[in-house]
Amino acid sequence: MSGMRILLTGAAGFIGSHVRRALSRAGAEVVAVDAMLGAAHGAHAEPPDGVRRVDIRDPDALDALLPGIDVVCHQAAVVGAGVTVQDAPAYASHNDLGTAVLLAAMDRAGCRRLVLASSMVVYGEGRYRTTGSVAVAPPPRRRADLEQGLFDHRDPDTGTPLQWVAVSERTPPDPRSLYAASKLAQENYAAAWATATGATVTALRYHNVYGPDMPRDTPYSGVAAIFRSALEAGSAPRVFEDGAQMRDFVHVSDIAAANLRAVEQPLGGFTALNIASGHPIGIGAVAAILARAQHGPEPVVTGEFRPGDVRHIVAAPDRARELLGFTAAIAPAQGLAEFATAPLRAASGTGAPEWR
Repeated sequence: MSGMRILLTGAAGFIGSHVRRALSRAGAEVVAVDAMLGAAHGAHAEPPDGVRRVDIRDPDALDALLPGIDVVCHQAAVVGAGVTVQDAPAYASHNDLGTAVLLAAMDRAGCRRLVLASSMVVYGEGRYRTTGSVAVAPPPRRRADLEQGLFDHRDPDTGTPLQWVAVSERTPPDPRSLYAASKLAQENYAAAWATATGATVTALRYHNVYGPDMPRDTPYSGVAAIFRSALEAGSAPRVFEDGAQMRDFVHVSDIAAANLRAVEQPLGGFTALNIASGHPIGIGAVAAILARAQHGPEPVVTGEFRPGDVRHIVAAPDRARELLGFTAAIAPAQGLAEFATAPLRAASGTGAPEWR
């Protein structure tokens, strides 16, 4: 990788900062940019050393940066599930329009390689089978059932809970949130760009990312950071539903390693890959690991729910191993226990993301 020039967007963010260090350690010349949005970095935040303040929706700025770039590693995005529908313009502006402007600028510069930070949220609900191993695609859960504490999808014939199965990259997208819709739009723009230009895109579908320097508790934070913040305040982590929701938690150092492999090894056309630990874990178990490691109060399972939340979403990581040679090094049981006392970002984001 020595001598390779990489444009890294979102370089001051939680994931972007780890990716930047991994690329630099590998010998790449990293051109690091970040818009420094208040929702992610706090009001009036300045870029860290070596990072330029650039909004990727600015085509002139991109035209000045892209000549001579070998690969664009695109981490910049407004993240989270969205707090209200009023967040939709921010997702569309930064994630969708920003990616489209970037792709057009890459075309002008003749840069034909993109590594895109995507997300497991594009799948929406996970995949299920009956106790007889019959594949079932359940409809969204009904509010009336959720209010009665019936959280599992159920076999329409027997009423027994359906069993989750790992989703592969062949699973059709079914976004269930504003953020998910914007991440799928990024993938669609990138895939169309690859077809039109003969370029290559590796879309890394991150699962639940956690690790050192994760942002502190905001409405847009990941659940691991929210649990951490509660424990540090002396409160019990509050777990939604019954805590049995299954997810895959992947350490940010593994995310950085996956980006490094994707930059080093171009794949043909548009290729989407699950980036996950391969060790499913329940949300209640995540809270319990963090509570034990901090010697804090036991989690409280609240039975509360958020409309639109999916029940289970767990990845099959096989394709990333086969095509990139990537396998996550840190299992959630180990990584989450260490995360319980790892440093978090000193500054929390402020307010909802702006879109103008």
